[in-house]
Amino acid sequence: MTLREIIKIKSLSASLGGRNILSDISFNVYDKEITVILGRSGAGKSVLLKHLLGLMDIQEGEVVIFGKDIAEMQEEEQKRLYFQMGVFYQNGGLLNALTVGENIALPLEQNSNLSHELIDHIVWSKLKLVNLLNAYYLYPSQLSGGMLKRAALARAIVMDPLLLFCDEPGAGLDPISLVSLDKLILNLREQLGMSIVVVTHEVSSIFRIADRIVFIDSGQVVFQGTLEEALQAQNKQVKNYFDTAK
Repeated sequence: MTLREIIKIKSLSASLGGRNILSDISFNVYDKEITVILGRSGAGKSVLLKHLLGLMDIQEGEVVIFGKDIAEMQEEEQKRLYFQMGVFYQNGGLLNALTVGENIALPLEQNSNLSHELIDHIVWSKLKLVNLLNAYYLYPSQLSGGMLKRAALARAIVMDPLLLFCDEPGAGLDPISLVSLDKLILNLREQLGMSIVVVTHEVSSIFRIADRIVFIDSGQVVFQGTLEEALQAQNKQVKNYFDTAK
């Protein structure tokens, strides 16, 4: 079976303050797969994610998403592209002055002409998907860590993105809440048919959700392949990472 490329990164390099952060990065993300970007702190994962989200200009190389080179796109084209992408931030990124329902509705209110009634219906449907119907009228400060993550996930998917980025989604969660979140991510992938890119340090999550691993070390891709291939890899950095985590 031929896999359809959703993201194609070719020879991406980046420097900050005269220091090389990414060096000749190349890999693909495939349709309806969960791709985990893995590596130790300082490896370049966050800078890579910022390039994928359009938060950093491309200095060298190419980032192609849904067949479009983002460096060559006009502003309106980029805007349409990013409407097809959702972002699940590590800290949730919810506005404390708004209720959970208002937070989730915000992207639709700012970027669509939908009626208030329809937006409200969509918000309730997303809350149902993440098992959080009882939180509509609560404020972020009233939520537990696990509930806050699910609320942030509901907002990330409120516009039905084809591509979801998750930045350290399990950070700060206890093991039980982490398992619950992983199951939810898998369920959303199946129900909504999304392709998902996850940046994480949580090795237990990797075992549960990853279809494919991209391992970055010192700004370079030192391994890419399926989870099974990663666990059998003889690459020193990859082997040490999983051996240390056991």
